[in-house]
Amino acid sequence: MNCRGQLISLDQPKVMGILNLTPDSFFDGGKYTQKEHYLAQTEKMLTEGADFIDIGAASTDSGAIMHSAQEEIGRMLPALDAIKKEFPQAIISIDTYQSQVAQAALDCGVDIINDISAGFLDDQMMSVVAKYKVPYIMMHMRGNPQTMAGLTQYEDVVKEMMLYFSERIQKARSLGINDLVIDPGFGFAKTVEQNFEILQKLELFNLLELPILAGLSRKSMIYKTLKVTPEESLTGTIALNMTALHKGAKILRVHDVKAAVETVQLFCQMEL
Repeated sequence: MNCRGQLISLDQPKVMGILNLTPDSFFDGGKYTQKEHYLAQTEKMLTEGADFIDIGAASTDSGAIMHSAQEEIGRMLPALDAIKKEFPQAIISIDTYQSQVAQAALDCGVDIINDISAGFLDDQMMSVVAKYKVPYIMMHMRGNPQTMAGLTQYEDVVKEMMLYFSERIQKARSLGINDLVIDPGFGFAKTVEQNFEILQKLELFNLLELPILAGLSRKSMIYKTLKVTPEESLTGTIALNMTALHKGAKILRVHDVKAAVETVQLFCQMEL
């Protein structure tokens, strides 16, 4: 991936640390809304080996309130500015589905745009990404955070996802976006059973010849299966992240960076 002139090799899988600035995210909502807290968490993740920091200023959990672009920008920009000043070498991704938010972030020097809707929730998003020539992470979902829980009917979930990505890739390429990453969207408009089917067949997405990002960290497919809480889901996250790596995932998006970095190290040792 070309992150503003810095070439990032994905020959060895990378780790993306999650930084939620939101008060309502399912696992760590409210923990990092204050400057001292989000700077400390960013430092911790970078020290533990995070390759990317993914900043989210609006929750995308099922049923989450959809905030205006101005609300999201107002929450994001002060944190982004402080993080860029404190950690100028960090590679920063912004988790947003709104083109105005992406534009504001890119103007501040953000390196990657991570869009849960692959452009479906804002038809200007891909044009903004193309203008700045940054990598674009495209996730599979249906509907929006408020409606996706009721949109889990598929005849063949993996086949329909492949068609979705093929169309999205074609559109992105037509606009001149060079660096694309696909995210299966575990937990987004999918049942627990569908999530496990997608993970079981994850290697099929390698046919698209793009890097795969796996966002399994503390998801409901883990804690519902194990009958635990999100706080008790780290062991399950590690187990499924190792499975994702074996099936071709190149980026792990996680809340717990140290555990993911160690998982990647062990995976790479097994691959020698």
